[in-house]
Amino acid sequence: MKRFFIAIAIACSTLVMLQSCSSTKNATTGINGGRGTVTGNWVLNNITLEGLPDQAVQGLFGEKSYKCFEGSTWRLTNSGNGSYTLPATSSCGEVMQTIFWSSTPSEETFQFKKIFEGDKAKNVTEGYRLVLSQLSKGNMVMKSPIEFGGKTANIVLSFSPAVK
Repeated sequence: MKRFFIAIAIACSTLVMLQSCSSTKNATTGINGGRGTVTGNWVLNNITLEGLPDQAVQGLFGEKSYKCFEGSTWRLTNSGNGSYTLPATSSCGEVMQTIFWSSTPSEETFQFKKIFEGDKAKNVTEGYRLVLSQLSKGNMVMKSPIEFGGKTANIVLSFSPAVK
């Protein structure tokens, strides 16, 4: 009887160990690493629309046009503080916005909230949540899902590391 319980204990331990070593969702999406993988300076090179006509997108992140963000630079520090700067050549003009951000690559999320002068991040309740669909040292792709025509469509943001 004692050997039987020992055998069951060993079998259970083996199952727990195998379960903890199994592959996760990250292995299939190409997303790896933690917050530090997102940290750094990024340039938003390209914005495309999946399942959306151009005229259906009125704005993005509170700016009058999503096109204002093409060429923008995003500074994301490890502390969660950051900013984005819209280029002077955009139709919105040069704008620098302070943000507080977080990311959970294992859950494929990137979220941020705008922080204005005098605001404390903990008191700001509105923000933006994106799907982090690709992340590597060479690029980062985020999607902003939108309900359109009874289906989910996306604004796709493609980033590359900023050259210092």
